[in-house]
Amino acid sequence: MKEAVHVQGTPAPGPDGLQELIGRVARGDQEAFGRVYDLVSGPVLGLVRSVLRDPAQSEEVAQEVLVEVWRTAARYQPSRGSGMTWVLTLAHRRAVDRVRSAQASADREQRAALLDRTPAYDEVTEQVEARLEREQVRRCLRTLTELQRQSVTLAYYRGLAYREVAELLSVPLGTVKTRMRDGLIRLRDCLGVGA
Repeated sequence: MKEAVHVQGTPAPGPDGLQELIGRVARGDQEAFGRVYDLVSGPVLGLVRSVLRDPAQSEEVAQEVLVEVWRTAARYQPSRGSGMTWVLTLAHRRAVDRVRSAQASADREQRAALLDRTPAYDEVTEQVEARLEREQVRRCLRTLTELQRQSVTLAYYRGLAYREVAELLSVPLGTVKTRMRDGLIRLRDCLGVGA
């Protein structure tokens, strides 16, 4: 049979002693909590570590459990089990909650990552429409005369002013303006855009 371990000159409490200490903790006895802490911290950490496997998280959860013991000691009902069983039940629940929380967080991150990779329906529709519009504009540009096409392309796609287009094409400014006006009217009609 094991010999009783003494802490600070006081005999270690047996199963009923832990129950008594938890009752004192419920009344706010800090010294009793220190003794409870000494008695249950090892088993709590061991249980939590077996569930979580991560030493740092295990220590954090064990600390949370011991704080919960301090705060909720009044809820302990000796008729439902020993003090150690109550504390270890709190520890197991808290550890399982942490695992579930971590899994839920990982699932949320995975769903968010999938959503980031999948373009929204509207985005796909816009891309298709833009591609179709570009193709229609290219087709309509092919119906213009060479001077109209060059003038429109230089002015609208390169951002050149009429004067710069005229200088680049070596054509009088009035001719460029007329060809661009005629070309834009043809484009409008070809694209089916109202005036």
